[in-house]
Amino acid sequence: MTKTMADWRRMKEAGEKIVVLTAYDAPTARILDESGVDILLVGDSVGNAVLGYDTTVPVTMAQMLHHSAAVRRGAREAFIVTDMPFGSYQCGWREAVANGILLMKEGGCDAVKLEGGTEVAPVVERMVTAGVPVMGHIGLTPQTASLLGGYRVQGRDLPAAAKLLAGARALQDAGAFSIVLECVPKELAAILSSQITVPTIGIGAGNGCDGQVLVCSDMFGLYEKFVPKFVKQYVKLAPLMREAASQYVQEVREGRYPDDEHCFTATTDYRPLLDAGN
Repeated sequence: MTKTMADWRRMKEAGEKIVVLTAYDAPTARILDESGVDILLVGDSVGNAVLGYDTTVPVTMAQMLHHSAAVRRGAREAFIVTDMPFGSYQCGWREAVANGILLMKEGGCDAVKLEGGTEVAPVVERMVTAGVPVMGHIGLTPQTASLLGGYRVQGRDLPAAAKLLAGARALQDAGAFSIVLECVPKELAAILSSQITVPTIGIGAGNGCDGQVLVCSDMFGLYEKFVPKFVKQYVKLAPLMREAASQYVQEVREGRYPDDEHCFTATTDYRPLLDAGN
């Protein structure tokens, strides 16, 4: 049975960890769903992991709708959260609400996620009031990483840490049901998690968060350009896929594939066709 936002709050109170992974297509969503993942995040990380972009900034609403709908078709039980791409919520709360509703109606997600702290809290409040559940995201916010000096750990000094705490509280008060903490010191993440009542989902934020999220292609060893420090690769699929593809190339060139095992056998005598043109 699909879990709800009430379950995430209950799990935090009970000390049960919430498991989150990204998914961008139906087959992957089905596998992760069957593996017991609680939340599937259709991240704008699809830009890096699937679409070949260097950042998440170029990702569009149309692309997020496309991938969100695919994940919805593949998952039966998992709660689905879809990222709002850059530019879809920064131009005013009306546009943000409209885009959030569109992602739920056409993308099939259960909730949306957007980046930012106190500065986006008013938008979050409007969206929640309109019936769009929102997951927040503070710390390293990839959509605006250039404003943060690049992809760096956030909250290392006390003023920066206090700003993150203020942002977390503002998002909570605005109605966010959960908050992602990305790339913050584990000690700070534990404090933030203890100071708010909604669950925190860590990525590069230590084990003191209420749950964890990873990009699936990172943990599966598919994305080889760069592996962040916080990523544990549970398998390295890229070399296995490369080896399989190379074997296929060789067998096709040598005429060894397809063999009889992978062919259909005729039940009709086709020899008259040989004389049809004579």
